[in-house]
Amino acid sequence: MKISSLYRNVTIKQANIFTILVIFFFTMVFVGLLVEEMYEDYERALEQSYVTNGELNSQNEILAQKQKRLKALMIKTVLVIVTLSFILFALFLGLHNLFNKLLHRDTQSFLDFFEQAAHKDQVINPKTMFFKDFKIMVGYANEMVGKINAQKNSLQELNLGLEDRVKNKTATLQLINKNLEEEKKFSQDLLKSQKEFLRYTVHETNTPLSVILTSIELYVMNHPKDRQLSKIEAAVKNIFSIYDDLSYLVKKDQIEYPKIVINIENYTNSRIDFFTEVAQHSRITFNYMPDAKGLHIYFNETKLQRIVDNTITNAIKYTLPNEVVNVKIEQIGAYIEFSMGSKSKIIKDTNRVFDEYYREEENIDGFGIGLRLVRTICDEEDVMISVSSDDDQTVFKYRFKLMGE
Repeated sequence: MKISSLYRNVTIKQANIFTILVIFFFTMVFVGLLVEEMYEDYERALEQSYVTNGELNSQNEILAQKQKRLKALMIKTVLVIVTLSFILFALFLGLHNLFNKLLHRDTQSFLDFFEQAAHKDQVINPKTMFFKDFKIMVGYANEMVGKINAQKNSLQELNLGLEDRVKNKTATLQLINKNLEEEKKFSQDLLKSQKEFLRYTVHETNTPLSVILTSIELYVMNHPKDRQLSKIEAAVKNIFSIYDDLSYLVKKDQIEYPKIVINIENYTNSRIDFFTEVAQHSRITFNYMPDAKGLHIYFNETKLQRIVDNTITNAIKYTLPNEVVNVKIEQIGAYIEFSMGSKSKIIKDTNRVFDEYYREEENIDGFGIGLRLVRTICDEEDVMISVSSDDDQTVFKYRFKLMGE
């Protein structure tokens, strides 16, 4: 791994120096081997001279002269070989340096190009390259620069277009936001005015309704009740129920509704008495079946009235004529269950009867807010609700926590 990493980090200059040293080393080895071989030839020649001239002792001087000439010739030959070797090495080194400079120039051109490419849009002149391979690379590099410049120009144009569109869109959004703020303020003012009007209307409605109902009761005390008077009384009580719903809706976020101990059996009986006239007008009767144990709950009376009254008026509206509305109150474990059931048209979607403004029969009068109000109160006070509907009867059940549980 270390050797491989070293090779990857070697520069061209380092590689050239290494190459020159290797060539010089092998040149010296070649010269040494050549000189060694010549020296061995020289020694063999001397041995032959000794053998040949050993028999001719008279010619010692001639032999000595020949040895000197052979030695001088060998030295001259060695010098010629060494000189020739250095000349060849110098020629190779010169050619190597020439090609290396050309290679370095071409490589440096690429290095300068890539160094300045991030700041300047320029290309390389292929005529400045010596090697064909680099000329081919120059073509690819210049093509790359051209494409990058084209994309950069396209992005700049797109960016300018986006900036303009963003500015226009921002101005449009600011205008829309301004209009929305104005509309929001107008809506808030309108809603405030509506609430004030509703609060005033609810407050002012109570007095005439009370006067009417009191007048009817006084009249009945001295005169027999006729059919028309019964209709008026039933209508006024229906209006009273609607009034109570509206009054609760107006005040529920502004005042607190304290809890008290309530005998739910007696309270339910009083509300049934209140709506008996309305039920008789619709040819409906109540069958009240209390548990007779004196069951109590800890609850707010206003909220309880909204649950009981809306359940009773809803039963009066939808119970078929000449049928009986069965009202039960019984203890089930730690709970008191208040249920009201009667024969009516089957409720197709029992999950939606508590939705605001929902009515399965459009011909029945009403705003559809009563049961929605009941659901809201039950959710706030942890009262469990269940609704069932079949061919026999439709039953609404409410489970309150038993007092002390």
